[in-house]
Amino acid sequence: MNENLFAPFVCPTIMGLSTLPVIMLFPCLIFSTPKRWLPNRIQILQIWLIRLITKQMMSMHNNIGRTWALMLMTLILFIATTNLLGLLPYSFTPTTQLSMNISMAIPLWMGTVILGFRNKPKASLAHFLPQGTPTPLIPMLIIIETISLLIQPLALAVRLTANITAGHLLIHLIGSAALALMSINILLSSVTLIILFLLTILELAVALIQAYVFTLLVSLYLHDNS
Repeated sequence: MNENLFAPFVCPTIMGLSTLPVIMLFPCLIFSTPKRWLPNRIQILQIWLIRLITKQMMSMHNNIGRTWALMLMTLILFIATTNLLGLLPYSFTPTTQLSMNISMAIPLWMGTVILGFRNKPKASLAHFLPQGTPTPLIPMLIIIETISLLIQPLALAVRLTANITAGHLLIHLIGSAALALMSINILLSSVTLIILFLLTILELAVALIQAYVFTLLVSLYLHDNS
């Protein structure tokens, strides 16, 4: 049986309709709404993590940048839970879709750029031309800085997509190899299973780290423009 290597990254459909919106809403069920005065241990852990990340990420911002705190915390929780969702058996990872990641990166990047041009237009325009640039290099540097600015959302999306996709592909390949080796060499198959287990733990860390990196880069763009 020939299995397509990229089959796990194809968005599942029901009657020709994409189930991606439903899958994207599923992580929201993980964070339960408190219904009593005293939170339980899971909710205490969630509150502690949110406060820790908020304090670390918002400490460098001014009052304008701190108005984005709720959006950035929602973003990191959404990406982290979506990445972790893809590690469950028979599941689908929406963040392996470049189109979805670009649709998240472009509005956030554009919001920071518009905020910068509205609040401090001189400083935002000064980024296109470093101080002390020789006159013959001015047109070239303006073009280079403009390209580097426009490529920021693409870099955000490609980084997240590539890291999540590469990890899932590696797990798929090692898992297939372990299954094929069971009928050939039990010892070698056991070693492969151990490697697969360690790789799965690594992917858990990568799923959380990539969510943090994506949100941190958006926060840095916001810091430069606020």
